[in-house]
Amino acid sequence: MPTSVEIPYRAGVARTDITPRTSVWMSGYADRKHVSKGIVHPLWAKVVAIDDGERCVVIVATDLIGLPRTITDAVSEWVQKEYGLDRSQILFNSTHTHTGPVVWPNLSVMFGLGRKEKRMLLDYACKLSEDLFLTIGAALQYRSPASISYGLGKAHFAMNRREWTPDGVSIGANPAGPVDLDVPVLQVLSEDGRLKAVIFGYACHNATLNSDSYQFSGDYAGFAQIELEKRHSGATSMFLMLCGGDQNPHPRGSLEIAKNHGKTLAAEVDRVLGTKLTPVKPPIRTAFEDIRLSFAPHTRQVFEDHLQSADGSRVRRAKAMLKAYDEGRAIRCTSYPIQAFRFGLDLTILALGGEVAVIYSLKAKRAYSGNLIVAAYSNDVMSYIPSQRILREGGYEAVESMVFYGQPGPYAEDVEARVTAGIRDVMNRVGLAPKKEAASEPSSAGINIPV
Repeated sequence: MPTSVEIPYRAGVARTDITPRTSVWMSGYADRKHVSKGIVHPLWAKVVAIDDGERCVVIVATDLIGLPRTITDAVSEWVQKEYGLDRSQILFNSTHTHTGPVVWPNLSVMFGLGRKEKRMLLDYACKLSEDLFLTIGAALQYRSPASISYGLGKAHFAMNRREWTPDGVSIGANPAGPVDLDVPVLQVLSEDGRLKAVIFGYACHNATLNSDSYQFSGDYAGFAQIELEKRHSGATSMFLMLCGGDQNPHPRGSLEIAKNHGKTLAAEVDRVLGTKLTPVKPPIRTAFEDIRLSFAPHTRQVFEDHLQSADGSRVRRAKAMLKAYDEGRAIRCTSYPIQAFRFGLDLTILALGGEVAVIYSLKAKRAYSGNLIVAAYSNDVMSYIPSQRILREGGYEAVESMVFYGQPGPYAEDVEARVTAGIRDVMNRVGLAPKKEAASEPSSAGINIPV
């Protein structure tokens, strides 16, 4: 039976079904041939709002490929005007399901869409923005006394996907590569001790299903959330995508496998909920910073040459880059968001934009003391974020994927150093300094992270 608990917070939870009402193009795979056909289960935007009496934070979890800045910035501005929250207090995360809709303009170079198809996706993005704002408002409105606690589990179906072949690195299976099997769990209890929400995460692509899947679903993360809500009637289950940019489910390839991975993850979360968890206490501190990441040098001639490519995505990227050159604004860098929520001395959530390689999570958890959740796919998904080692090795995450993201090419050699410095700055702003032995840690190009 539920029991009374210490009540240091107020928390509100809300959700909205964000499944497209019509058939639209799905994102994640460039070789899809047509629009969606049906639904396995609904896609959701779920929100938890937590305040300690002095400061409030909002976590938005979406069953989508990713949210672009055009959406997260607009929604944040609305929330600031209506509710007084600043940008550092609002965290957006996406599960990166490959069986969800295109979220315009994220990965828009991937497909050669007609005017009508683009109009439908623009309409969906507009409606999605409104839904996110309204769902945040509902979570803020329905805050009530709550307590929060933290636990940690493990799941073992993630595998590094950067496989070495005679032709270089390809997407496959690399059981010897770095991996992060942690399953962080946040439990939110109501005043009477009932489970109000559970927030959990995992560092693995939501890509169990292949490009021949045309029904909307949240992949393994969607099935895990459904299973947990079956086990805990009345509770809201929310998934945070962690640093799984170079991680795939293993095995993968069918709906049944996706369901099994979801049940495996849900069972581990449920096991953790049954253990003695660590209370998470106030105060809440937040920080948000935009840094700049530079691209490797490029010239106009590179994109002139790509206009002759048989690859439609490469041609579309080339046209966009040449247009930028013509307008005198050749793209040399991109904005990159880094955010942190810190709850007392008990827990820190670090949120990074883009499809972040797992090495960043492993390095951060080694560098900083205490309980740390390192989420990726947060606030913007502009590209993969490779480590220095991955950048030098090449392969999809470092090079080929940049075409689909409409970026001019690979990042400059200092990408890992810039992200690491940005993380350090944001963590310092919430009062968490790196451990002394990690203060001068070398880049991933020169170290092996134990797994």
